[in-house]
Amino acid sequence: MTFTTTTAAGGAADTPGAAPGPGAEQAAPAVPRGIGASVPAADARAKTEGTFPYAADLWAEGLLWAAVLRSPHAHARILSVDTSAAERMPGVRAVVTHADVPGATTHGRRIADRPVFAHDVVRHHGEPIAAVAADHPDTARLAAAAITVEYELLEAVTDPEQAFAAPPLHPDGNLIRHIPLRYGDPEATGEVVVEGLYRIGRQDPAPIGAEAGLAVPRPDGGVEIYTASTDPHLDRDLAAACFGLEPDRVRIVVTGVPGATADREDAAFQLPLGLLALRTGCPVKLAATREESFLGHTHRHPTLLRYRHHADAEGRLVKVEAQILMDAGAYADSSAESLAAAVAFACGPYVVPHAFVEGWAVRTNNPPSGHVRGEGAMQVCAAYEGQMDKLAAALGMDGAELRLRNVLATGDLLPTGQTVTCPAPVAELLRAVRDSELPPLPKDTPEEEWLLPGGPEGAGEPGAVRRGVGYGVGMVHMLGAEGTDEVSTATVKVVDGVATVICAAVDTGQGFATLARQIVQEVLGVEEVATAPVDTDQPPAGPAAHGRHTWVSGGAVERAAKMVRTQLLQPMAHKLGMSTELLQVKDGRITSYDGAFSTTVAEAMAGKELWATAQCRPHPTEPLDGDGQGDAFVGLAFCAIRAVVDVDIELGTVRVVELAVAQDVGCVLNPRQLEARIEAGVTQGVGAALTENLRSVGGLVRHPDLTGYALPTSLDAPTVRIVKLVEERDVVAPFGAKAASAVPVVTTPAAVASAVRAATGRPVNRLPIRPSAAVAAANS
Repeated sequence: MTFTTTTAAGGAADTPGAAPGPGAEQAAPAVPRGIGASVPAADARAKTEGTFPYAADLWAEGLLWAAVLRSPHAHARILSVDTSAAERMPGVRAVVTHADVPGATTHGRRIADRPVFAHDVVRHHGEPIAAVAADHPDTARLAAAAITVEYELLEAVTDPEQAFAAPPLHPDGNLIRHIPLRYGDPEATGEVVVEGLYRIGRQDPAPIGAEAGLAVPRPDGGVEIYTASTDPHLDRDLAAACFGLEPDRVRIVVTGVPGATADREDAAFQLPLGLLALRTGCPVKLAATREESFLGHTHRHPTLLRYRHHADAEGRLVKVEAQILMDAGAYADSSAESLAAAVAFACGPYVVPHAFVEGWAVRTNNPPSGHVRGEGAMQVCAAYEGQMDKLAAALGMDGAELRLRNVLATGDLLPTGQTVTCPAPVAELLRAVRDSELPPLPKDTPEEEWLLPGGPEGAGEPGAVRRGVGYGVGMVHMLGAEGTDEVSTATVKVVDGVATVICAAVDTGQGFATLARQIVQEVLGVEEVATAPVDTDQPPAGPAAHGRHTWVSGGAVERAAKMVRTQLLQPMAHKLGMSTELLQVKDGRITSYDGAFSTTVAEAMAGKELWATAQCRPHPTEPLDGDGQGDAFVGLAFCAIRAVVDVDIELGTVRVVELAVAQDVGCVLNPRQLEARIEAGVTQGVGAALTENLRSVGGLVRHPDLTGYALPTSLDAPTVRIVKLVEERDVVAPFGAKAASAVPVVTTPAAVASAVRAATGRPVNRLPIRPSAAVAAANS
């Protein structure tokens, strides 16, 4: 993969790793450090060698094993639960049900509507009913299976459109949130009108490692839970409330996180673990099977979208009308926030004078939905980009040109009434991918058949293959929204020239631990920087979502490091009779403005212990009002992707040949890490576009495993070519950087669908794309 960057002024930035020019002196390669360098991850070697400790690797003396009994039904009334057979089994130490929860019996990240254990009604397939602790994992599983539950089956509500008229599935009702957005003149019309109905499937985060954890009781009657939490302080507070304990008696210790593209850990997994440890007085370990992982954690919201776009004869948008219905599954989780993003971004990164959007999130008996990268924004991007393709076809216009006539820029208004104050180089991004060189066509020879859709030995006739080129332009918000108090705290401590960063920001793969090292290296000029393990004894840093740790936690680390630098420089400045601003720290040296004084950072730090704690809190936001209006978002990030696909119109197979990406990143903090994040996001988007859909029938999940759920593999990953990274710094963000991984996830499915439309001439209004959408073109 290759990429170039541009600065705000439009000049080309140096490409990392470029060869020296003619006549340059060959010097020993310097160890990369600081902002802008490709600093390797501190845990890279351990993960590569297989020695990195994950939650599933944990052990404790006197360990017991846990198993959870889950509902085999999507909707049923529980008439009785008999645990006596399980309790009599040799080796079983405890069985807990709803009756054994000492504190709050329900929990939830936003709305406490989810029972710790189902006790009167089960509302989705796989809902926990009881948990067992035993001296062997097989004993625990057998004991869980021995629990007898008598059910009265109830009709499952699986169609979100039926949820409005269906009997309440929950005491809070079936409607979680309704957002009407009204912007402009409802009577406005355009000369050209196109309509579309779009369906987005249920994508699973499918983490590399299934959920696992270890709970250890404490002498004070509390408990410590070792798990791969992505928001340890929130998990601690939820657990403490359910355990009937004060928060300071529950400690969450974050272990290695084996991949996270959503809320990596669900409290519904941690709570039975902690209850069993408290009940038995012994350490208890729980390692979920892949099936339990699929049934237990949340997924991307399946969404139904109806759109009507109005445009004038020149292709300029006049009005967008939309209805968005999100299937939340049995419980609320983050559905209200996901709906807000979907409604706010329903028109995309385009200027729309008039917009009228209705959004609903409803409960059903389907698997639970929650936070997955780009939630809300991904679903609407697939729909509004489908509408732009329809408009382009109706107007006889090139798709890229139509988009360019309507793109947002800094200073424009969103349909929520919020002014786009951050850099928004959408036109520059779109032109970059449009003007990029196209990949060569495949050769029609037997040796090159692997280039055709279907792969080796599986392709049809080359004459049935059609190539298509399509575009996607997407946007996401960064940090929390609608009044969320975004704050993070960090401490930087330097002892004898060795720095340690203490911050409860969980590195779920986004590279925060590496970024924190780079920030301290940049500000203090030290080489050796470590990050302390994360637990809830540290001040909160918030969840690992929406790229917030790059901004909020990175900002806190930067401020703390600058305070330490001031402590270091003040005595020197006083002796020299100048202010600290006249001393520069760079490349491991401290130098005065006039060059008269110079010393190494190592010498200045020798024998000293310096530390400082700082917070970062971005400017506040506000909830959307009754008309969907308000300054709900802190910052925005944008991406444009051109997809090139080959489609076999007889077999319906699709091969993504190349995805050309242009993205506004604010500032490249770590080129290699940024490249990897974009590539990973694009690949996840390809899965949503072509293969990933957790299917259910009557609310029952079919094939909850990695055989039935088709993840893209390395053989499916397309060529990802980053053609441009726009470094137009956001002045309110630390170092001006923007979140990098969510927006390519959002944009990729829309771009792939657009390219398949171009290849087949079919509408392609469903994700993942079904083979029938392409096969039908052969007979049309």
